[in-house]
Amino acid sequence: MKILYIHNDYGRPSGEEQAAGEIVQLLRDHGHEVKWFRRTSEGYRDSLWGNIIAFFTGIYNPKTSWELARVLDEYKPDVVQVQNLYPFISTSVFRPLKKRNIPVVMRCPNYRLFCPQGLCLDPKGEVCERCWKGMYEWNCVSYNCLNSRLKSFAYAVRNWYARTSRNIFDGVDVFITQSEFQKRKFEGMGIDTNRIGILPGIPPIVSDIEEKEMGDWVTFVGRVSPEKGIYEFIDAARLNPNIPFKVAGNLDEQFHIPADCPSNVEFVGFKKGAELNQLYTDSRIIVIPSKWYEGFPNVILRGMLLKRPVVTTNIGAMQSIIDTGVNGILVIPGNAKELGEAVRLLYYDRQKCITYGKNGYKKATTVYSKEVIYHTLMGIYDNAIKRAKHHA
Repeated sequence: MKILYIHNDYGRPSGEEQAAGEIVQLLRDHGHEVKWFRRTSEGYRDSLWGNIIAFFTGIYNPKTSWELARVLDEYKPDVVQVQNLYPFISTSVFRPLKKRNIPVVMRCPNYRLFCPQGLCLDPKGEVCERCWKGMYEWNCVSYNCLNSRLKSFAYAVRNWYARTSRNIFDGVDVFITQSEFQKRKFEGMGIDTNRIGILPGIPPIVSDIEEKEMGDWVTFVGRVSPEKGIYEFIDAARLNPNIPFKVAGNLDEQFHIPADCPSNVEFVGFKKGAELNQLYTDSRIIVIPSKWYEGFPNVILRGMLLKRPVVTTNIGAMQSIIDTGVNGILVIPGNAKELGEAVRLLYYDRQKCITYGKNGYKKATTVYSKEVIYHTLMGIYDNAIKRAKHHA
């Protein structure tokens, strides 16, 4: 099968680029031919002219439509997979795709179809669905969700155009979500359930690491920011002064280490590869206290593959990945007291930690194995091909 993958890279490395690369590699490993149609935002956001260009191309870029048309006629893909369109690709690409009746799937790692910012978070870091109803995307402007009036306006305009033109909704055969939770949200916005497939994240590589039955730390891994629940994690550490807590990740500009941060919390910086795997192995519990609609946190899957129990919140995808009392514990988002109690009860129960870790490993290597994900993706492609033929 020949697949064309359309994606606009962000200005700096992100999980989306990593996920897209992993999907392409998975397809190539199974003998498929994959070609990129790729643009990048790197360097453009640093200048006024770059931002002006991005504003207009984000709404509609006829140049990418013409360029894609040439690629389609030369490459003749069987399926096209779309991911991020902004700011230099835009919804213009659906015009040549629809004209040629090529099956199209769109991977949605966030909620940008309905939320201009994509994360369903207001400026205070609280879950927000205001743009899903009422005034739609103009709420992004009134609440200044991007912390810049101009940027918020630009994001709102391009989402408004995408919604009212129906380029995406009419141009995509099957939408790819990452969890049952996200699928339900898409259904609630009017997308037919038969046009939605669920494709979890691809498991990370955790080989070449010496296994340890149990570590000593309670560890937070990820972007260190308010919506990720970092302040609740610190408060949970304050409630458990005799347990060592670690924080691994880059500090977000909206996060500031509290002046009264307890002494049992250590910030160890960003980790990756073998160093990150070692951090997990040296940990007893992995904690993901997020307060927003996470897509499919890779940090949870890594913890499960390294046989570590996970304490996370019962919001978004986490509630389908972690089965409380089986491979971890689910707590209420934003509740530091409940988080602290869950950590304490699990930390001092050695056998439960080991059992949860083994159960997590079993689920990660069966439900979320690369082979299962590959066959799921092929099923999504087959659905898209059938739908495209039906509308031919």
